[in-house]
Amino acid sequence: MARPGTEVAVPFVIDASVAACWFFPDETHPVASRSWLRIHDDEAIVPAHWWFEVRNIMLVGERRGRSTGQRTGFAIERLARMAIRHAPTPPDADVFALARKHRLTFYDAAYLELARREDIALATLDNELATAARNEQVSLVSPASDPA
Repeated sequence: MARPGTEVAVPFVIDASVAACWFFPDETHPVASRSWLRIHDDEAIVPAHWWFEVRNIMLVGERRGRSTGQRTGFAIERLARMAIRHAPTPPDADVFALARKHRLTFYDAAYLELARREDIALATLDNELATAARNEQVSLVSPASDPA
């Protein structure tokens, strides 16, 4: 959702690695920073498993001493207020085909399938997923990318 008087909102797909990077104090990445800026004006779209994946990353971060329960609670509350839409479940065959073709996990292939289906950029910190996206002609959010 673009602010009044600004450009039209351009949705994009974010994977869990990007969302987690926003909330771990020991982690920064230019793609995550750019996505953080974009989500204030643009809607993010995520596959159904994203909800679980982000929470698991936060929980594992607590167990490894990278975060606390209080920080996790703050992160989850903050994510709930962001313009993040959960996409409907895609056809299994489409996700399996991408996973097999690019040797991705089914979870990562779901991000790729969503970005390809919606014809929107993908924000990821995962090198294999980024390579597969480029091979599928799916644009990636880059540190200096223009949302248009």
